[in-house]
Amino acid sequence: MKRVVITGLGTVNPVGNDVSSTWDALINGRSGVGRITKFDAVNFNVKIAGEVKDFNPENILGKKEIRKMDLYVQYSICSADEAIKDAKLNFDNIDPYRVGVLIATGIGGIKTLEDQHSILLSRGPRKVSPFLIPMMIVNMASGQVAIKYGLKGPNFSISSACASSGHGIISAYRIIQRGEADIMLSGGAEASVTPLAIGGFSVMRALSTRNDDPKTSSRPFDKERDGFVVSEGAAVLVLESYEHAVERGAQIYAEIIGGGQTSDAYHITAPDVTGQGPASAMKFAMQEGKVEAEVIDHVNAHGTSTLYNDKIETKAIKIALGKRAQQVSVVSTKSMTGHLLGAASAIEALVVCLSMKNKITHPTANLVNPDPECDLDYVSEGARKTEINYALSNSLGFGGHNVSILFKNLNAE
Repeated sequence: MKRVVITGLGTVNPVGNDVSSTWDALINGRSGVGRITKFDAVNFNVKIAGEVKDFNPENILGKKEIRKMDLYVQYSICSADEAIKDAKLNFDNIDPYRVGVLIATGIGGIKTLEDQHSILLSRGPRKVSPFLIPMMIVNMASGQVAIKYGLKGPNFSISSACASSGHGIISAYRIIQRGEADIMLSGGAEASVTPLAIGGFSVMRALSTRNDDPKTSSRPFDKERDGFVVSEGAAVLVLESYEHAVERGAQIYAEIIGGGQTSDAYHITAPDVTGQGPASAMKFAMQEGKVEAEVIDHVNAHGTSTLYNDKIETKAIKIALGKRAQQVSVVSTKSMTGHLLGAASAIEALVVCLSMKNKITHPTANLVNPDPECDLDYVSEGARKTEINYALSNSLGFGGHNVSILFKNLNAE
């Protein structure tokens, strides 16, 4: 089996429109959550979200292209473009059938669907856009990235709610392991700050209603947490076989050495209270990576800021890591970005790579009054300088989907 490394990163999200600005915001504890501006939320119970700001894709995409793409696809292409440039890839010198794309999404082009449904009701079926279907379907981020860069290798998408891009990254990793491709662009994208999406999550009582203080609304592991914050954006990673990366002299952020995937088989939205599902995913990732819990330094938690997720994930980390759980740093990127849904796993994997490279762990923001049932080291005091040799990144999705990815610092023994 081939070794797989990360050689490029790209992102658009509520705290930054590129990797550099994102990293600066995260290590300084800056939240990207604010009042909703994309639609009039006056009649909504939830009036806050993590919106992408000042997004302008025109330096990468033409105006005609933009009109034929849902926003989640635009976020994908801009993130992929940055990742390709970061990896210093020149596709003119690479067999296009050896490069694939796997960009996941939980919901896909929901804004397009909402807009065109309104047109259907108000103006009739003949006024519905002929681009409705190719704009909204969940595979189109992968398809459009491949079209733009001429990439002819494996190409598809995965949708498993908030675990989507975690499943996608593991699938891309295995494609390279098996020798089916040398390079995979993999990640996730979401553009779900829309009336229907916010309304739907809101009536489930899944979202924070801390409308008067948006910056502190996402507060994982805090006793006063009251729900997650819907956010939007994308993140794309360049996965590459180790030998291919070395041959072309590429920079390497980290190596993926294991992936665990399980199902709670319990409830459509609630996590299994035992924590065995995510715990098993972490264990399987470590088994594949042939490492023991004692070497794990860091966990990027799913950490949604919901009552049950945070305490059950804490329990799962304790089950998986045993005594080591009290010694690892555990952070929630969502405390600042909000929850990017199907793209969450991707941005969190990106953050793990940056933490390994820069030897800094970003903090879990807004953790002021710790929940007694959430008693691990959540780095609440601010960014921490630390050496990370082995890290787990967890993602848990509605439907009981659990994913854990194991990363290794290339310099680790």
